[in-house]
Amino acid sequence: MRLCDLSCSTPEENLACDEALLDLCEAGEADELLRFWEPARYFVVVGYANQVATEVNLPFCEQNTLPVLRRCSGGGAVLQGPGCLNYSLVLRIGASGPLSGISSTNNFILARHRAALSALLLAPVEQRGHTDLAIGGLKFSGNAQRRRKNFLLFHGSFLLHFDIGLIENALRFPSRQPDYRLDRSHADFLMNLKVPPHLVKTALSRAWGATGTLIEIPVRDIGRLVREKYGCVDWNNKF
Repeated sequence: MRLCDLSCSTPEENLACDEALLDLCEAGEADELLRFWEPARYFVVVGYANQVATEVNLPFCEQNTLPVLRRCSGGGAVLQGPGCLNYSLVLRIGASGPLSGISSTNNFILARHRAALSALLLAPVEQRGHTDLAIGGLKFSGNAQRRRKNFLLFHGSFLLHFDIGLIENALRFPSRQPDYRLDRSHADFLMNLKVPPHLVKTALSRAWGATGTLIEIPVRDIGRLVREKYGCVDWNNKF
């Protein structure tokens, strides 16, 4: 597995990069890979099927010039920004095995992450809901996937030193919640791991055996996806 530690300069490019890497692998120009990226500014990202007005506090975001973008995978709305570490896995699906279905993929990947982070944090990390990681019922990681014929994209974020109070202002209470949330506010439901990002990167890189560096960065495809999708009002406000 190749390693790609690449933070693009804009929110749109960071979202486009994940899809471009999936396209690269699907086209047979790269094999499995693990990417890390850290946002330099705050912005909101909604899941593919989310309704923006339902999930996002648009007046607050407009007043504070927070962009609202849409990703290519499912899941709920999140606030990105400094203090948040993102990862992206592009994995070969195969005809059978744990990656052949959506639920089995969630369980396979999150079990590996849970083991790696439990060892790092010396704490009992839990898989909760469908795609959350938590400690003591407090969520610190959300995840989602996008599937193609031969490869899948599985990506998510870790709250390390994030302004959780800003999440309370930028996002509305989610239209769908996992059972363990128990109607808690963002501030009462989320937690920071309070560890340096390089420790999480090292733990996940070892868990996936990601050693070699990805050389073929699809710069042109990233730019094209920004122009045609992630930088377009029609895409970001499609629902």
